[in-house]
Amino acid sequence: MTLDDGGSDAAHDPSTGDAHVIGIDFGTLSGRALVVRVSDGAELGTAVHDYSHAVMDSTLAATGEKLPPEWALQVPDDYRDVLREAVPAAVKAAGIDPSSVIGIATDFTASTPLPVLADGTPLCEVPGFEGRKHAYVKLWKHHAAQQQADRINAAAHERGESWISRYGGFISSEWEFAKALQLLEEDREIYDRMDHWVEAADWIIWQLSGTYVRNACTNGYKAIYQDDAYPSREYLGALNPDFADFAETKLTGDIGQLGHAAGTLTAEAAEWTGLPAGIAVAVGNVDAHVTAPAAKAVEPGQMVAIMGTSTCHVMNGEQLAEVPGMCGVVPGGIVEGLYGYEAGQSGVGDIFAWYVKNQVPASYYADAESAGQSIHEHLTDLGYAEPVGAHGLIALDWHSGNRSVLVNTELSGMVLGATLTTRPEQIYRALHEATAFGTRVIVETFNASGVPVTEFVVAGGLLKNRDLMQAYSDILRLPISTIASDQGPALGSAIHAAVAAGAYPDVRAAGEAMGKVNRAVYTPNPASADAYDALYAEYLHLHDYFGRGGNDVMKRLKHIRREAHQ
Repeated sequence: MTLDDGGSDAAHDPSTGDAHVIGIDFGTLSGRALVVRVSDGAELGTAVHDYSHAVMDSTLAATGEKLPPEWALQVPDDYRDVLREAVPAAVKAAGIDPSSVIGIATDFTASTPLPVLADGTPLCEVPGFEGRKHAYVKLWKHHAAQQQADRINAAAHERGESWISRYGGFISSEWEFAKALQLLEEDREIYDRMDHWVEAADWIIWQLSGTYVRNACTNGYKAIYQDDAYPSREYLGALNPDFADFAETKLTGDIGQLGHAAGTLTAEAAEWTGLPAGIAVAVGNVDAHVTAPAAKAVEPGQMVAIMGTSTCHVMNGEQLAEVPGMCGVVPGGIVEGLYGYEAGQSGVGDIFAWYVKNQVPASYYADAESAGQSIHEHLTDLGYAEPVGAHGLIALDWHSGNRSVLVNTELSGMVLGATLTTRPEQIYRALHEATAFGTRVIVETFNASGVPVTEFVVAGGLLKNRDLMQAYSDILRLPISTIASDQGPALGSAIHAAVAAGAYPDVRAAGEAMGKVNRAVYTPNPASADAYDALYAEYLHLHDYFGRGGNDVMKRLKHIRREAHQ
C-alpha cells in the first residue's frame, strides 16, 4: 500500500521568510540537527550529538560479550538522544522561535535494520533480551551475513528471479534480507518474537510521529521491493523453509513516497525536541538520497557522491536500465518521476582514518603539530608534492569489502609495490587514488550501461581536501562540482521537511530554492589525467584478478580468520 501525499496545514508562505524546518542527519557515529529557513535554505543553527555507544563492533556494551568478526551493532536509544539533545540545541543556536518550525525530516545510514515489537519497541529494550546481540540494530557495515547473501544471490540466479537484475545481479550482505536471514538462522527466538524488521530510517519517524511507514527509498534499494512486490514465498522458502513468510509477516506496512508526510509530531516527541506538536513529519529517507536536491543535482547525468567514511553514489535517469553491480534502481528512489540509481564504496574515509591511526609514525604527528596541521593535511601536502606515479604503488580500496561493482564483503584491501624506501605519505596518496579508481570503475560501468555520467557532484566531509578532489577530477576525467554546504544530508532532509509541510509542491522545486552548489570547481588536468590512466590500467588488472575469481586468496584469508576466532 502507498500513502498519499499529505501536506501540513501549518505551512507558512515561504516568501515571508518566517517559516523554518529541521533536518536531522543520523550518521555512523553521531546525529546532526540543522535549522533551515524555508524561503531560501539559509542554515541558521546546528548541533551534533555523539552516540553514547558509538559502533559496537568488538564487544556488546550490555554484557561485555566479544562480538565475532564483521559485526557492527548500535543502540537505538542513542538515536532518541539526538532528538532530545541535538534538536533543542540547534534551535537555541539558531535563535528562532520554535513555533516558527513547520516540519521535521530525517535521513539515515542504510541498510540499518532492527527487530521491533508491534508498537515499535526494539527487542534489545525488551526485558531479558538486553544481552542478545541479534536484538540490536545491525548497522550498515555489519558484514557478518555474507554467507546468507551468497545463498540469496545463488538462489535468485538459479531460479531466474527477474528482480535480481535491478540490483546489478547481486544482493549485498549489508541489506535487509541477508541480515534478517542471519537473524532467523542464528537466533530463532528473537526472529519469532519480532513483529517488524524495520529500517532505522523508518523507526525514527515512528518515534517522531507514532506512525509506522516504510519509505520508498530503503524499501526499494534495501528490501528488494520491485514492481509493487517483494520476492515470492516460493523463493524465500527455497532459502530456508521458515523464511517463506518473511516478507508478508515481518515487512508489512504502508509505503510512503519521499517528500510526503508520514504524520505529525506527537506530544511525546514534541517534549523531546521542544518543537510544536502537530507539525509535519516527513517520510524517512537515506543520507545519500536526500543530499541530491541539497546539491541541486537531481537531473539525469548528475552523479552525486557523498564522500565520508564510505561513499554512496546516486543519480537519476529517465529510463530503466540494468547496471552491473549497482546497489539498485528504484522509481522515485531519489525524486518522484525519475528512476533513482545507487552505487557505492564501503570504505573511503574509513580507510584513510585506519591508515593514519595504525600505520603512521609518531614523528609525522609531531611534524604536523609543529606545522599547525592535522595529520591528514600534513600527509596530503607531502604525498602530493610528487608527480603522478612517483610512489610506484597501486592499492585496492576494499578494506571494508567492495560494494560496487563486485558486491562482495569478502574482499580486502591491498597495497602493491612497497619497497624499503616507501614513505608513509606515498601509501596515503595511493589509498586516495585507489578510492578514485574504484569510483571510476563505477562511473564507467554506468556509462557502458546506458546511464551516462556527465557531471560529478561531491558532498560530504572529504570535499575539503582539495588535492583529493583534483585527483578525482583527473582520474575520472570529469568536472567536479561541490555542494556549498557543510551539512548536505541535514540540508536535504530539511528540504524534504519543507515539502512535507506544504511549503513547496515537490522536492525538485524545494531543492532549486533551498539547495546550494558550486559548479565545476575542479576540472581535469590533461597531463595528470594521462598519467593516471596508466595507473588505472594496473588497478583494473588487480581489480579483476582478485575480485573476479582469478585468485580468491582474500576470501580464503577471511575464512582462515573466522576459523581462528571460533
